[in-house]
Amino acid sequence: MEYRLARNAVVSEFRKGRLSRLDVCDAHPELLRAARNVGATSDEECPVCEATSMVDVTFVFGSRLPAGGRCVASQAELARYHRRKEPVVCYVVEVCPECAWNHLVRMYPAGAGVLASPARR
Repeated sequence: MEYRLARNAVVSEFRKGRLSRLDVCDAHPELLRAARNVGATSDEECPVCEATSMVDVTFVFGSRLPAGGRCVASQAELARYHRRKEPVVCYVVEVCPECAWNHLVRMYPAGAGVLASPARR
């Protein structure tokens, strides 16, 4: 599932001055830490500060995982979740480590025989 329309609506409201930078740049410190240390660099610029490339951080939720999910640190780790017999749900969050913009980009099922991985942006 893509969240591009919701993202564009928030960015539009920010650019019109209806939302402040404090309203849209509110990433949790743990999300920022994950973005700086294990995120995958994207080729998109931040829609708020336009100063840096975005980072995609993937979280996986499912049975036998911590209640807060697991932050995926590598493509090899993500591939293991795709091969699981139990279903999991993956969430990809785009983060700007500079200004703390963050938004859910997409979510998709994995494991339990799901064959296709989601298309990248």
